[in-house]
Amino acid sequence: MKLARRQFLHLAAGAAALPALSRVAWAQAYPSRPITVIVPFAAGGSSDVIARIVGEHMSRTLGQQFINENIVGAGGTTGTVRAMRANPDGYTIEMGHMGTHAASVAFYPNLAYKPDVDFAPIGLVIEQPVMIVARRDFPPKDLKEFVDYVKANADKLNMAHAGTGSNTFNFCVMLNALLGVKPTLVPFSGSGPATNALIGGQVDYMCNAIPEAGSQVQAGMIKAYAIGSAQRSPALANVPTAKEAGLPEFQAMPWWALFAPKGTPQPILDRLTDALDRALDDENVRRRLAEIGCDVPDKARRGQPPLAALVKSEIARWAPIIKAANVKLE
Repeated sequence: MKLARRQFLHLAAGAAALPALSRVAWAQAYPSRPITVIVPFAAGGSSDVIARIVGEHMSRTLGQQFINENIVGAGGTTGTVRAMRANPDGYTIEMGHMGTHAASVAFYPNLAYKPDVDFAPIGLVIEQPVMIVARRDFPPKDLKEFVDYVKANADKLNMAHAGTGSNTFNFCVMLNALLGVKPTLVPFSGSGPATNALIGGQVDYMCNAIPEAGSQVQAGMIKAYAIGSAQRSPALANVPTAKEAGLPEFQAMPWWALFAPKGTPQPILDRLTDALDRALDDENVRRRLAEIGCDVPDKARRGQPPLAALVKSEIARWAPIIKAANVKLE
């Protein structure tokens, strides 16, 4: 009887270990096919460019191609919902950001996902200061004149953005609240198309990041009044910080991060996190990101637990800002 019991326990223990062994084997075989990176904004925007730069290096580490899939709509939440509903197998991840995974909670009372619950964090990728930019022939010469001009003419002005909840929207809502103005808000399918409208003089101003607007500022196609970082960006060293230019309250440093659907096996998450970390340590990747005005986080702020904590803190931070702005969704 004792022998039979020992045999039974041994077999039971072996059976219980099989799922764990299968998960480990699965993770060791991962990835065996290309990985889709959902970018919830239009091609050519910050999210798209950053995903391509980092994805190229991660693909070399993991031995499979990273393919961007641009799914636009509702300030990035359409693509984010798609990412949430994807199979949690590591073959669909998302390049989300402060708008899709923090501010969206306050903008959309019936949001179809909970950023801090329905996603598995992979890691923080970059932070990137936002600039206040305007069409080339906008009358103000500097930020002080910009503030005065916008306050005096807000009812006649158009502000471009890439959709409610996008970084272009969030930080200009904050800017408008600081100035106490309510211009006409003009939505576009992404920050790239919004920038094109600004270049064409179809809109007056917007808040935009260096990947979309930096080269146009350098070429004189649009004006830049200030950047919302603590220090000037090496990519546009002639653009003053908002503090230098007289509006220190405009602190605009949105972040981008990689997320997987909830339930993605931990060994696969760990492989993705490690590949991201290797990319962010690569000199060529860091150089390319710096050229478009991105700040790479230090080691202590990378990885899964720091990103999980960041998402929770940012949800709490943006709720009162958006409530005070009294934004009405269209």
